[in-house]
Amino acid sequence: MTLRITVDIFSGRPNPVFEVGGSREREILERVRPARRLKKDEMPAPDFRLGYRGLIIERSGAAGRGLPSMFRVAAGAIYGRGLSHTIADPDLEDFIAGPRGLGSKLKGVRRLPGLLQSEVKNLRYLQEGFKLPKFLWPHRERCRCAPLYEPNWWNDGGQKQWNNNCYNYACNYRTDTFAQPGLAAGAMYTSLTCASVRPAAIADALIHSPSANNKCPKEGHLVALVIWPGVDFHWYRKGRNGRWTHKPGGTAVTNLDNSGHIITDPRTADRGGYTSFCTFMTVMHGHIKIK
Repeated sequence: MTLRITVDIFSGRPNPVFEVGGSREREILERVRPARRLKKDEMPAPDFRLGYRGLIIERSGAAGRGLPSMFRVAAGAIYGRGLSHTIADPDLEDFIAGPRGLGSKLKGVRRLPGLLQSEVKNLRYLQEGFKLPKFLWPHRERCRCAPLYEPNWWNDGGQKQWNNNCYNYACNYRTDTFAQPGLAAGAMYTSLTCASVRPAAIADALIHSPSANNKCPKEGHLVALVIWPGVDFHWYRKGRNGRWTHKPGGTAVTNLDNSGHIITDPRTADRGGYTSFCTFMTVMHGHIKIK
């Protein structure tokens, strides 16, 4: 039996994954053993945020130890079926992210060990200062041609949720491939910069709309591209009620930013490491092709 551990950190590109077995598997399962149940005002599973959202752990064979076959560990807590608890070793993520930890062995992601250590700390800060979002009255703006906000359609906990990313969601186009800008047109981005991802999306027939200024287009719907420089890309989409929503990677669709606030403008939302706001673009329904 082995543990498959996904470092849930990216939104647009696939997450890094590694596997462990034997004594290391038993050690990790002991460290994630549930301890105290979380209180209602403590942070729920942080899958709404951009950046590091925890470790997704899957175990082949029987789950054992009272754990489901798949669960999330984030900021010293465990989340899964029937689980919302602190864990026996709240420093497990620091161990994995450390310079000699398992995360340091991942290949193909520049600067990942240092990046991961920083992101683990950021998630802990969020946990310590977490407050439930306040209710906001419905927004008066109406975007007639925009998609409805239907999170339950995407958030199936299966094929649709795990295999469609922020680009799929922004375009309202399910491919089950973790779609990449420009791939369908043979013009995929070559670097994680605005200058590379923007023309790749244009090749997919998205329309560059830099002067949109957060206003609904007369036809199609508005999306926004942001970049975590050199690390990842992310997309938002403006809904029929004038609010913005997004899907951080393979996690659930949400209408919250990194601070737990409703998103009225992606330019001013808390986007974590995605500090570069690139542009607004327009998606014309039926005109685009992504994969």
